[in-house]
Amino acid sequence: MSTDVAVVGLGYVGLPLAQEASRSGLRVMGFDVSTRVVEGLNGGRSHVDDLSDADIAEMLAAGFRASADEADLDEAATIVICVPTPLSDEGGPDLGAVKAAVGTVGRHLSAGMLVVLESTTYPGTTDEVVRPMLEEASGLVAGRDFHLAFSPERIDPGNPRFGMRNTPKVVGGQTPGCTERAATFYRRFVDTVVEAKGTREAETAKLLENTYRHVNIALVNEMARFCHELGIDLWDVIRLAKTKPFGFQAFYPGPGVGGHCIPIDPNYLSHNVRVRLGYPFRFVELAQEINATMPAYVVQRIQNLLNVDGKALNGSTVLLLGVTYKPDIADQRESPAVPLAKRLASLGANVVFHDPKVPTWKVDDTVHDSVPDLEAALATADLTVVLQPHSEYDGHLIAKTAKRVFDTRGITPLGDNVEHM
Repeated sequence: MSTDVAVVGLGYVGLPLAQEASRSGLRVMGFDVSTRVVEGLNGGRSHVDDLSDADIAEMLAAGFRASADEADLDEAATIVICVPTPLSDEGGPDLGAVKAAVGTVGRHLSAGMLVVLESTTYPGTTDEVVRPMLEEASGLVAGRDFHLAFSPERIDPGNPRFGMRNTPKVVGGQTPGCTERAATFYRRFVDTVVEAKGTREAETAKLLENTYRHVNIALVNEMARFCHELGIDLWDVIRLAKTKPFGFQAFYPGPGVGGHCIPIDPNYLSHNVRVRLGYPFRFVELAQEINATMPAYVVQRIQNLLNVDGKALNGSTVLLLGVTYKPDIADQRESPAVPLAKRLASLGANVVFHDPKVPTWKVDDTVHDSVPDLEAALATADLTVVLQPHSEYDGHLIAKTAKRVFDTRGITPLGDNVEHM
């Protein structure tokens, strides 16, 4: 086998993994069904925020190559699956991409290989879905003829402090021997590897991490509502509470939750509980209910602010600042800016946006261009809504130029014409 690791799925998870493995001297091949992605990478072009074209050039110089030919998987000692796991139309897990990837891997599985699933999923997927498919396709037995493990991805796009190498890696194998083999593999390019009891524990750990954030974001979003009604500055409350050096972690209110992990992954767990045990995971379902209503709540606050100036939402120009789900990235997956914009437009508002990371933004079938002149847009808009902080959203500029600002992310100081979430 001439390839140390083949990474299946070269997106926000797979590509950083391939990068760190390449940096550590491993022979890395990336497989993706998208010929556009493959051709771009082999041409030295990155398509994800965390890697630049220079990073891709460094990978290529280290021997990395991308391929859309599944026969290239034959050469790999280890195959890591990093494909998307969205929700189905019914709200349950959609394992279509995982099953397709596993089917591809199964056709090229040979004795001695290690297969690792990194895609976030519900507990039992590795043992009940991946293992039978691989065994049936190859005629081999997991734990005896090949190694099988689950290792949840912990990639945080746009995080300058924690990356692939210095973020602890959880690994759980089908057998203790599988765990040991997978841990040995990851220790070649990850500083800390934490071994789980098995695949189910590793799968559930990922869901617990994201459910923790989902529930706490819902808590502070609900507090934002009643604190506003009671005339309490929640941002000051949070500032005070976080001075406690133990037992508290600060979460902040906003127009909803975005990205793949937080709004999606907890539903995998709640769906699994309902299907297997017949009762609801009430914390998750309540958190989803609260967070899903936040765009509508923000629109109501916008209407109220316009009314203060004697204006109706219908016909007003609303400028949205920052439409990604977090600052300093171009990733718009599940961004709460999308349902917010849809609702504003449905009520007759003229929605415009500015985001230094997003030149164009598609909402339904309408493509919006980022306004080129921020100062002019601030002066023209009837209301400016700060959805994400960016360095170029200078507080003085906004306070001086904008007519009125609704700040959902606590950009301060902005002046007296600002209302916070």
